[in-house]
Amino acid sequence: MNVTDLFTLLPLLILGGAAIVVMIVVAIHRSHILTLALTLIGLALAFASLGWIAPEAPRQVTSLLVIDRYAIFYTGLVIAATFAVALLCYGYFERHPGNPEELYILLLLAALGSAVLVTSSHFISFFLGLEILSVSLYAMNAYIRTWSLPLEAGIKYLILAASSAAFLLFGMALVYAELGTMDFAKIRELVTTSPDLNRTVLLAGTALIITGFGFKLALVPFHLWTPDIYEGAPAPVTAFVATVSKGAMFALLLRYFYWSGTHHFGAIFLVFTIIAIASMLAGNILAMLQTNVKRILAYSSIAHMGYVLVAFQAGGQLAVQAVTFYLVAYFITIIGAFGVITMISSGDRDADSLEDYRGLFWRRPALTAVFTAMVLSLAGIPVTAGFVGKFYVISAGASSAIWLLVFVLIVTSVFGLYYYLRILVALYSGLAHEDAHAIGGTAKISSPSLTPALSISGGVVLAVLTILLVWVGVYPATLLNLIHSTVGLL
Repeated sequence: MNVTDLFTLLPLLILGGAAIVVMIVVAIHRSHILTLALTLIGLALAFASLGWIAPEAPRQVTSLLVIDRYAIFYTGLVIAATFAVALLCYGYFERHPGNPEELYILLLLAALGSAVLVTSSHFISFFLGLEILSVSLYAMNAYIRTWSLPLEAGIKYLILAASSAAFLLFGMALVYAELGTMDFAKIRELVTTSPDLNRTVLLAGTALIITGFGFKLALVPFHLWTPDIYEGAPAPVTAFVATVSKGAMFALLLRYFYWSGTHHFGAIFLVFTIIAIASMLAGNILAMLQTNVKRILAYSSIAHMGYVLVAFQAGGQLAVQAVTFYLVAYFITIIGAFGVITMISSGDRDADSLEDYRGLFWRRPALTAVFTAMVLSLAGIPVTAGFVGKFYVISAGASSAIWLLVFVLIVTSVFGLYYYLRILVALYSGLAHEDAHAIGGTAKISSPSLTPALSISGGVVLAVLTILLVWVGVYPATLLNLIHSTVGLL
């Protein structure tokens, strides 16, 4: 490794260094606002460094990491999402007793683990990045110790993540035992040039690796942790789990299966087809049965990961671009949706019941407008980023003639309208609530614990996300061109 290699690793070094700086400062002097400021500065510097290292891309740094435009794009997406989550955390944890400063150390480490994942080109860096991310999430999910649900969520995630890691390691071991390498590119070379491979062992190892991916992406049948963790974890932490964690894993999924050449196996295509169909059906059908908003979004996320798998199955550069565009739209929408939940949650509990949102329009019309936009984007309604993302995924599927997956996507999207409309009905039906009464033409709902003072940082995040949501939905060309010039080179 030389100086140039170290320079290209600058974003990762800044993220790791920021976590150390925040740790030292917290040990010397506790200040929530100072900790937030240092965290945001570290994230901003890491994001700015992506532009500095771009001229050096692509560059292979040892056999473990590759810094190319694909990795730079997804690292930027991870950092930007973490920046938004950090701002949401400030207003949220200000309303809770205890010390919130350590959360930002965990947040920076989780972002570092995610960045390692999207730059990985080797099983070792893959597993190291995954564990850095996972260990941080164990503590983040259970950070509010005065509530029972976060502790339960943290323990469940710990047990199930450890189990999935065991499957993943066993799968890597089987692939290594058969091929003698853990480098993605060398795996492809051996798979395509060695006719005497034991395909049974290789497929068994790949199946176990898919199990590890399936857990992190909450794909059926590895989804059972999702609703409990979404409900139990603090709202801004749930936003991080739903976006950064899944986005980093999907970026790695694309790189591994395209670089290793294993996506050409017919059995692998069949497995992902079954998983995609099951995720779309189970996610949407189970969401229809929920009355908890966070659980609705949890099952919805299972369905959305199934939608992304449709584009993944299409193959080719159009598939990579469709997956990336959909993930960007998904990041904007989910962080915005959980941002609204964060803003209206009290210090006693998260606002997660549908009843908590009944009549929100009469109390918080601006927040209701933001939440409406996010819900419509999740449903794939025009003039939102979600509509363009879903259209792009359908186009990728149609271009590869995987009509069964496209048909299931369209049908299950119609199912999804039901539970999204339930949220919208609750938002605007406040006058019918038993606690509401008209006063001077307005409605007042006696839920002071769920109408806390809004934080400025959270309001800025929601305003920016709403603008991005509409802008990408109305004028997606800028984002499409950026994606085409970066991730299209995978």
